[in-house]
Amino acid sequence: MSTDLKITGVIPARYGSTRFQGKPLAMIGSRTMIEWTYINASRAGSLDEVIVATDDERIFKTVESFGGRCMMTSAGHPSGTDRIIEVAENLPDTDIIVNIQGDEPGIEPELIDGVAALKIKNRDWDMTTAAVPMTENLNDPNRVKVVFDIHGKALYFSRSLIPSNFKSDEAVFRHLGIYCYEMDFLLNYHFLPASSYEKSESLEQLRAMQAGKSIGVFVADKAALAVDTEEDLQVVIKDFQGRGLI
Repeated sequence: MSTDLKITGVIPARYGSTRFQGKPLAMIGSRTMIEWTYINASRAGSLDEVIVATDDERIFKTVESFGGRCMMTSAGHPSGTDRIIEVAENLPDTDIIVNIQGDEPGIEPELIDGVAALKIKNRDWDMTTAAVPMTENLNDPNRVKVVFDIHGKALYFSRSLIPSNFKSDEAVFRHLGIYCYEMDFLLNYHFLPASSYEKSESLEQLRAMQAGKSIGVFVADKAALAVDTEEDLQVVIKDFQGRGLI
């Protein structure tokens, strides 16, 4: 992707997790999850650099050991977005930030490039994210759904089934946890008003949406599994084995 804009990928990674303690350091073959995520993110042609943001010395030392760049951040951040903002404040030359989840070791570089390309094409949009068609587990509240308009701008995100398919069968899209921000928008994110929708759905992106901000949605053909539990990790390990990666 040829552009004069500097685009930085940031991977927030914390050791503490309610469902899976120490998740970024879980082994997949001979590499940790955070290393696999870093490797695949670094393959995205849109990114000028990739940085891991953590509050844990063990993760910091692991990233340094495989030659990655890592920045220590405060342990008091309530969300990954807050952690990324701290990193962004130290990147004055960066124009666009891509938030890449640290628990997606198989993330496709094409997904990162697609989200970045949509943002570059629509500089007036505050941020972009991604979605993928879904046909199973439609009522699972842990699988967030998104609806968007004919231009690709998000209309709403929900843990409930949207659209409801009350009278017709409409395509359903699962939201993927990757975000691409204009730097100015990200640095001012804290100043957005509190959102009743965010509180109700427990979805941070609804704070931006309720404040009237534009969120573009890149539709991908597929998406690798995010690791939330030890069971998910075993699925990923089998997938990597099947593809001859480990």
